[in-house]
Amino acid sequence: MKRIALCFFTGAVVTTCLLYMTGCGTGSGGADRNSRSDSTGLFLINQAGYQPASVKMALLRFPATEFEVVDEETGKTVFSGKTGVPRYWSFSGDTVRAADFSALRKPGIYRLVTRQPAASSWPFSIGENVYGDIALASLRAFYYNRSGMEIAPEYGGKWARPAGHPDTAVIIHQSAASPSRPAGTVISSPGGWYDAGDYNKYVVNSGITTYTLLLFLQQYPEYCRELSLNIPESNNALPDVADELMYNLKWMLTMQDPADGGVYHKLTHKNFSGFVMPHQVTEPRYVVQKSTAAALNFAAVTAMAARVLKNYPGPETENLPEICLRAARKAMAWAREHPNVIYRQPADIQTGEYGDGNLEDEWFWAETELALTGEDPGTVNTGYIRDHEFRTPTWNRVDMLGLWSLVLSGHEAFPTAAGLARQKLMERADILFEKYSDSPYLVSLDHFEWGSNAEVANQALVKLIAMNISGDEKYLAAIQGDVDYLLGRNATGYCFATGFGSRSPVNIHHRPSAADGIPEPVPGFLAGGPNTQVMHDCGTLVKRSSFPARSYTDSECSYSTNEIAINWNAPFFYLMGAMDTMQQKAAR
Repeated sequence: MKRIALCFFTGAVVTTCLLYMTGCGTGSGGADRNSRSDSTGLFLINQAGYQPASVKMALLRFPATEFEVVDEETGKTVFSGKTGVPRYWSFSGDTVRAADFSALRKPGIYRLVTRQPAASSWPFSIGENVYGDIALASLRAFYYNRSGMEIAPEYGGKWARPAGHPDTAVIIHQSAASPSRPAGTVISSPGGWYDAGDYNKYVVNSGITTYTLLLFLQQYPEYCRELSLNIPESNNALPDVADELMYNLKWMLTMQDPADGGVYHKLTHKNFSGFVMPHQVTEPRYVVQKSTAAALNFAAVTAMAARVLKNYPGPETENLPEICLRAARKAMAWAREHPNVIYRQPADIQTGEYGDGNLEDEWFWAETELALTGEDPGTVNTGYIRDHEFRTPTWNRVDMLGLWSLVLSGHEAFPTAAGLARQKLMERADILFEKYSDSPYLVSLDHFEWGSNAEVANQALVKLIAMNISGDEKYLAAIQGDVDYLLGRNATGYCFATGFGSRSPVNIHHRPSAADGIPEPVPGFLAGGPNTQVMHDCGTLVKRSSFPARSYTDSECSYSTNEIAINWNAPFFYLMGAMDTMQQKAAR
């Protein structure tokens, strides 16, 4: 079926809209606020809005040749234009026409409308602060996912909850046993963030997540100083971004065996828990197997933290840079003695594996970060940079992070490596820009793996960093395209940030959101998005579209499309914060 909105006009004012259903590939979802009258089957638009000077593009999935923008309050037409040529996107199975209203800069709340046929979009805004609240919420989402901490009402509002998983009595699993810590030994490993929709904690996924927040803190210090999250640490002298990432960084430090420097792969229950609140899960917790991937991720992040946190002296960071650097050195020493210990899931552990059999990228990243802290400059592998193809980063493909650190550090000891890194980064950014230019949906994404929305956010970071180091603003339109995609201009018609837009996910795969009895999910989380790697996580309850860009469902059971994860929220926050700070600078 199709959802088509036919709207009737009195003068320039939309007075009535009738809805007809169309298959948008969104599967089933709750009968909630997303079932209100909308025209997302016809109009695809950034539901959060646009900054005044930004490129403003919507997509129309019907054969209208002209469009207008009307003021929501007065109903008056403030802009009119012609749509672009129809273009078919094989990933979505539909044909779209672009509606460009970039010339409209006046702040306000508007709708896109057409006369032939008569139809109307969701309302959207143009304004200077359209991304500030989303940036704030996407970072606050980490606070809501803290392990071992009560989310008090004065900070969490209606999403307050008791503390769960103190992790002060964690058991050494047989796979993690060592002479000084035999199986059954009890250790303390408190803090950190729940990794995703489950209640476990994984070093390899914490690695890219914590790094991304550290990089934002390094690149946007003024913005970070002004950003107030209303978290328990907000009254100290540190930026709240630093406070939040340190809550996880300090947990990561507890995952290192002090005797030999090895790092446990994860801290977990033996099985995934049910959809209950954190404090209701009381089964034993274990640290499981040391792995080379965990040691290298740990070494890279703690080395980066040592470098960045030196710029924030005070009681909260006292000795922490030195502690991090010592920990990084010990982890690297263990990794060099155990260069290929691949994580293998023990038979009695059923939680997320995060297995990775190719560690070249982890070696490059870790050695680069240690070199940038003042360790041996010769460990930066210029041959790897020269000969390797760098892709958008993911938790198991992290060499791009090494490029970012090299080009952004300003370290004078690495001119050759930094020059090569810049070249490789610009090459990847140009590839992504060409994909954006060729895409009917005006996005660089052309594959739909698990967490495809995070791929979009990280692609935006590649282009953003390329723009920042080159000064070439051609990338800005493509970055805006990624923002638009995540906030509603995609084939599902969803704004993928919980709590934002006119149509956003409600039934996310996130245990606290499912079990707290509150209709709305915790706000600020980025849903994973369409993918075709796993199609039947909801069994026969939901039938998803076979078109990759539409293979999404707002259903709690769909961990493959509607889960949340810390490594997805980190680049989303970075992107929204960067967009917000660019607008703040432009307004000064």
